[in-house]
Amino acid sequence: MASYADRLTRFQESIGGQADLVFFPMGTDLDYLTGIHRDIPNYGRNLHPGMWLEGAWIAPGRDPILTVPRMTAEFGAPGGLDAFDVRVLGDWDDPEEMVRGILAEVGLGDSPVIAVSDNAEAESLIELQKLRPGVRFASGTGMLRPIRVIKDEGEIEKMRKAGAVTEAAFAETVKKMAPGMTELEVLSELDYQMKAHGSLGPSFTTSMYNTGPDISLEFGDKLKSWPRKLTPGTSVLFDFGAVLDGMCYDYGRTAVIGEPSDEQVKVHRLIMESQAAGIAALKAGAVTCEEVDKAARDVLDDAGYGHAFRHRLGHAIGWDVHEPPFLTKGDTTQVEEGMIFTIEPSIFQDGGVSARVEDCIVARPDGGEKLTTGNQDLIVVA
Repeated sequence: MASYADRLTRFQESIGGQADLVFFPMGTDLDYLTGIHRDIPNYGRNLHPGMWLEGAWIAPGRDPILTVPRMTAEFGAPGGLDAFDVRVLGDWDDPEEMVRGILAEVGLGDSPVIAVSDNAEAESLIELQKLRPGVRFASGTGMLRPIRVIKDEGEIEKMRKAGAVTEAAFAETVKKMAPGMTELEVLSELDYQMKAHGSLGPSFTTSMYNTGPDISLEFGDKLKSWPRKLTPGTSVLFDFGAVLDGMCYDYGRTAVIGEPSDEQVKVHRLIMESQAAGIAALKAGAVTCEEVDKAARDVLDDAGYGHAFRHRLGHAIGWDVHEPPFLTKGDTTQVEEGMIFTIEPSIFQDGGVSARVEDCIVARPDGGEKLTTGNQDLIVVA
């Protein structure tokens, strides 16, 4: 596995001629390069004075400088900061003065190119423009993407372990499921079990897409769907994943409440066949992303359910939950060995029978390698 120092050196060598300076706030890009893990985000912003400068300033041929507000340094500092040149902004210090000094220190001219993460705060860019009115901003994430997209064997092993945590949490949750439980009770148990098995938390909002004769799909209204009880005839579709050592997992399975109908059995079999076709097609160096999507989609089209497969087959994954490239029509990116994708076919039928499955799959020359292999059969909760 490449060390963080190796990644950082490789990135610094690549930015020459593209940017004079890179600013990466606490987030995925900085995590990938340094191992300074970001925390689970808040719903509302949690600001400290000078929060806009929290992150790393990276220039070619120089050691990175990390700037953090005092509140972060004393009460919320992630591990790994002590390996870098850390500058702490006091509550009453002037953030502009600190950053002005750093820009002078790295020899930034009047009209520089400063690259930033795609998810940097707009406030950071506004403040930098005050200090260098002639600045041109660029995507630091885009510059880092060619390095991030291919996962080495160490990253793949991390993802395998994140998958193991995810499946262990799911297995414990399924043991506790029973007819009459609410969706909220099951979702809360999943979140608890992921943390109990070693995850920092869910990699995205733990979700459930349930349908049945009297149950409509509710994709966005959680306060409406959470109180619903799991009753016989319900198809329960899970979508969740654990976080482990900076990397994100994404996983899906289908359960039914009570004895499954012939249609529930059939629909589940079809999405498993669709996923198998997509995994077999994920041959590094031999296919494009859209060709993998088509291989899986054809299974459901041929069975007459193509209309109910309402989204792309999958997406790259690793340090973020959704990363490019995408397994979808129109994405002609060549699949390369070491890319990790979700393969997640589904059949969504409002008020009827639905099913989904999702695993993280490594592209290999002979087809995809699944990182999670449990719960291949339809799960029945009696």
